[in-house]
Amino acid sequence: VNSKIIEIERIGPVLFERSNRAKHLNISVKAPAKVRVAVPRGISFEKAKNFTHSKIGWISKHLLKIQLRPKIRIFDKPVDKQAAKEFLEGRIKELADKFGFVYNKVTIRNQKTRWGSCSGKNNINLNMKLMNIPNHLIDYVILHELVHTKVKNHSPLFWGSLDRYVGNAKAIDKELKKYSLS
Repeated sequence: VNSKIIEIERIGPVLFERSNRAKHLNISVKAPAKVRVAVPRGISFEKAKNFTHSKIGWISKHLLKIQLRPKIRIFDKPVDKQAAKEFLEGRIKELADKFGFVYNKVTIRNQKTRWGSCSGKNNINLNMKLMNIPNHLIDYVILHELVHTKVKNHSPLFWGSLDRYVGNAKAIDKELKKYSLS
């Protein structure tokens, strides 16, 4: 079994996922109220469940933070896909040329949970709903994905690289989280 959803008292459903990359048990909390535990090979789901019980206070605190975070709803605003495609494809090309990034192809999609993504083959997906957020945040998302063409994770090296292009990346990332896709 690679994943299990287990109901945890005071938290609700928690997704436990077997991970080849995880070296330790790792809990993540994301909006709207999703809790995921990465379970490394060799650690039982039972042990992961016990670990999660020991972190209920931390999880609750983060779930509350997400609930209290002011959200700017953008998902119900209409977006012209062709206009988004033209603008975003042009902007990514400008920024890639300006900063010396190379990507394979870009696809504009109507995604429900992500602003953008970059595959291992440097194919970049951008969400057409980017058109509903301020331009500096659009550039941030594009540069975030372009940096992934060189650094494939969210390590300190990644954030340091992104900082060189956008300034305070963590603060801008926090600002972006105010905008809700769902």
